[in-house]
Amino acid sequence: MSTIDIQLPENNHQIHIGAQILDSLGEKLTSLSLGQDAVVITNPIIRRYHGQRLALGLAKAKISVKFIEILSGERSKSARCAFKVVEEIAHYSVGRKIFIVAFGGGVVGDLAGFLAATYKRGIPYIQVPTTLLAQIDSAIGGKVGIDLPVGKNLVGAFYQPRLIYSDVAMLSTLTLRQVRNGLAEAVKYGVIADHHVFSFLETQIEKLLKLEPKALTELVSQCSMIKAQVIMQDEKEQKGTRTILNFGHTVGHAIEAANQYRNYHHGEAVALGMRAAAEISHRMKLLDKASQQRINALISAAGLPEKIEKVSLNAILKHMAHDKKFEATTNRFVLATRIGSVKVVKGIHPKLIAGAIRSLM
Repeated sequence: MSTIDIQLPENNHQIHIGAQILDSLGEKLTSLSLGQDAVVITNPIIRRYHGQRLALGLAKAKISVKFIEILSGERSKSARCAFKVVEEIAHYSVGRKIFIVAFGGGVVGDLAGFLAATYKRGIPYIQVPTTLLAQIDSAIGGKVGIDLPVGKNLVGAFYQPRLIYSDVAMLSTLTLRQVRNGLAEAVKYGVIADHHVFSFLETQIEKLLKLEPKALTELVSQCSMIKAQVIMQDEKEQKGTRTILNFGHTVGHAIEAANQYRNYHHGEAVALGMRAAAEISHRMKLLDKASQQRINALISAAGLPEKIEKVSLNAILKHMAHDKKFEATTNRFVLATRIGSVKVVKGIHPKLIAGAIRSLM
């Protein structure tokens, strides 16, 4: 097991990464003194594959488990679902000292973290991510929230977990589409922060798609370290450093919302968003053509989408106007300057943005 320390002004915690480590979770939780009653928010598929192991491991530490299931998919990150779940938590918590376990992918993590941040003005929670995307990205950093019809993550908070426990063995139950979904965020890390990670992906992509444990463990560790370093520099996105994590997400989130979260998984939409960001970067003469081609080639090698389908340009542009990263009416994009480096650019001409997106249709 490898450990990454996240040192923050108020919320220090650790990421543990390894294979077959889920059984030791209860022992680790005992040392954190979070409580004796765990509310595990998950989905039916994750519970079926991994729920018994989690419950047995916690039982050894004399921690009781209450499972609450939500449906898979972005639609569970709604106000309606959040209030339904929190009412169930409220009934269960009477006379108990509870903490929340986010046991699933990005949707489960975002929703569970949001409920932990808001129920009784904050209770402890931990992240036990079960997808590649969650292990390398969404479970780290404390961004929690729910969606509104006009856009993603518009209601939320920065609320750090007390622990992140990434067991790469659980990734063996993922579908190929889910693996590809996570690889999109890994490509992001290579573009924004580390050309070595990008090169690792280029040479190891076939092994990663086949879920080879050694390659997976290395990738999860490298990406987790990059995100941890960014979070420690700019926990609440006040200094601008954390903004680089949004590479590909401005257009990606708009594609998701414009499509009503139906046809694209998050990583697929982000992959298209990265293609658009790379195109904007090249059109603005920030990124050379060869680097743009490498980015697009790696996205394709991961089996991620190459064209935007089943959504109109106008719908994408409309939803981009609600993006949290925009300042008033001024757009703000994370653009690549080379592989391993990006910059935040404001006030890009709308026609240039529209043209870049249109080139993917």
